[in-house]
Amino acid sequence: MAVLEKIRVKFGLVISIIIALALLSFIIDPSTLESALNSMSSKYDVGQIAGKNVSYTDFQADVDRYTTINELLGAGRDEETQKQIRNAAWQELLDRYMFVKNAKNAGITVGQNEMVSLMSGEYISPALAQNPVFMDETGNFSADRLRAFIESVDADGSGQLRTYWDYIQNTVHNQQYYAKYGALFNASGMDNALQVAQAVQEGNTTADVDYFVVYYPVVPDSTVTVTSDEIRAYYKAHKDFFKQNATREIEYVVYEVVPSSEDVAAASAAMNEAYDEFASTDNMRAFLSKNSDRALDNYWYKAGELATVNPEIDAQIFGGSKLTQIVTAGNTFYAAREMDSKMLPDSAFVKHILLQGENAEHVADSLLNVLKKGGNLANLAAVYSADQGSAADGELGSIGWMTQTYMIPGFEGVFEAAVNQPYVLNTQYGTHIVVVSNKTKPVAKKQVAILEKTALASKDTFNSFYAQANTFATLAGGSYDGYKKAIDSTKVYSHPATISEATSNYGAIDNAKEVTRWAFDNKVGKASNIITVDNNYFFVVAVKDATKEGYTPVEKVASQIQDRLYAEKIQDVKTKEVADKIAGAATLEEAAERLGVQVEHRDALSLASTSVEPALLGAMAVAKEGEVFGPVSGVMGSYVVRVANKETGSFYTEDDAKALALQKSQYLSQMILSVMSDYDNVKDNRERFF
Repeated sequence: MAVLEKIRVKFGLVISIIIALALLSFIIDPSTLESALNSMSSKYDVGQIAGKNVSYTDFQADVDRYTTINELLGAGRDEETQKQIRNAAWQELLDRYMFVKNAKNAGITVGQNEMVSLMSGEYISPALAQNPVFMDETGNFSADRLRAFIESVDADGSGQLRTYWDYIQNTVHNQQYYAKYGALFNASGMDNALQVAQAVQEGNTTADVDYFVVYYPVVPDSTVTVTSDEIRAYYKAHKDFFKQNATREIEYVVYEVVPSSEDVAAASAAMNEAYDEFASTDNMRAFLSKNSDRALDNYWYKAGELATVNPEIDAQIFGGSKLTQIVTAGNTFYAAREMDSKMLPDSAFVKHILLQGENAEHVADSLLNVLKKGGNLANLAAVYSADQGSAADGELGSIGWMTQTYMIPGFEGVFEAAVNQPYVLNTQYGTHIVVVSNKTKPVAKKQVAILEKTALASKDTFNSFYAQANTFATLAGGSYDGYKKAIDSTKVYSHPATISEATSNYGAIDNAKEVTRWAFDNKVGKASNIITVDNNYFFVVAVKDATKEGYTPVEKVASQIQDRLYAEKIQDVKTKEVADKIAGAATLEEAAERLGVQVEHRDALSLASTSVEPALLGAMAVAKEGEVFGPVSGVMGSYVVRVANKETGSFYTEDDAKALALQKSQYLSQMILSVMSDYDNVKDNRERFF
């Protein structure tokens, strides 16, 4: 258990989830797995990867393993952490069934000797080299610490260290696959010599350009038509553009349970009744525990900070009142009482030596005497401290600046400790020798007890809202037609919404996944009974329409396709019209006059410019100096140009071109998993379950 504690210490007090780029797949019998999974209904699958069904049970097993790793490192179980854990578990499955397979098909291998080198040789993997568990007092990777950890793995009866060590090995293995695949991908995406030379020429070419543009008409031209056959042909040729996820078009009413005026009056009366005792009690902690929605805390507030509770409370306490009046904000009532006041700093720079074990207090007394006689804390920490990861100022033992919100439990006294006077402190982590080396300027602060009561809906109020929702559901009778009649009858507002399986929020109402699940489990035309969310909202939902996963029917995208084809046709038609009207024009100015447009000018426009339409740059690239060129179809209109003073400089170098090519390649590499997922027909159904 000592090793587990060291891990927690080295990772600090605020532990963020460690999600490796990839994990090594478990060795299982493929035929056994396939047989077992195929026997289960896909309805209960979290997803599918490269033909492998991922059952909820198997996915949850991976989630549980990640949860164990994070709890080992001291992470909590809040919803955001759980979401990250589920993402990491899914990523592991992608790597196990898809990425590593594709990397191997590309000829990439990670051999046993290579793994030995990554784990203990000359080229240590970042997963080890950057892990605080394996760092020495200087912050560098330590092979000795790695060996000590490995020796502790088999001695750990809980199996937690084994789980963590397997995680580390898997991370090293798959990170190497990613590194090799990325290097191969980036190398294959580099421009050849001809491409680099062309990029350099374009980047260095500038010209003065005169041009005019004839914009396409805003009002539709009735002479330009798009036929249904053309729409269907485009749809067939570009069907992948019209992939769609499953959605539901729903309508819903929601009844929010809010306190009645009687409930608010009852809370006000309870507040008034408790106020006198609040003003005089000697046991504030027990009193607030019994009478307040807010417990007593030991935070020292400075002026302005109580405004986060209530601005009026802040104004009264820091305006000189020891006891405030009762303040009302919505359905909540507040009162505050000053418990203590002091001049305290906002932060203190803290150093320590952490001692653990049976002789910790005896060793602490000895080291304290050494420090008082001028001993160096960093040197002593290197030899004696169990915390080898704290080195905030580059010296071992320095925790850094501590505040009330960034505080090791048990260290709260550092704000009042004398500067550069070492002392002994015991916490849940062990025995500490503490030195406060610096503090910010003290300011006036107060400890404040807050009596807070929020009016809650009574049982009668709750039943009243439930009865309203039940009346509506009864009128709806389980059908969409009935739902519409219930809307007309009750005059309540019906919320329209188009949802996917990932939808969990409805307006300001969070965690309403029950509504989504019901909508996807029922057919078009159905209406629900009461769906209760957070015991505070009553939903009645109706399914108006449904879209299946797959391809959007051509009828639903016909207008979209028609607009696109019309735009292409109008470009051709109008550009031809411009060509006919300017035929024989001797100058650009004469051509512009025929069309009633103005000539525009750009000095030293670069072929690499991104501030103008590509059509203008294309015309500029091929036009001969002094000649009228065009028209050329652009996005907004048809361009006619005249180029002058075309020059080639030397400011854009071959290195610039190569750097841009590398940047493009690296950008494209970010799409590797997305493209692989599409190729391997990955289906992510996690939204159904979480």
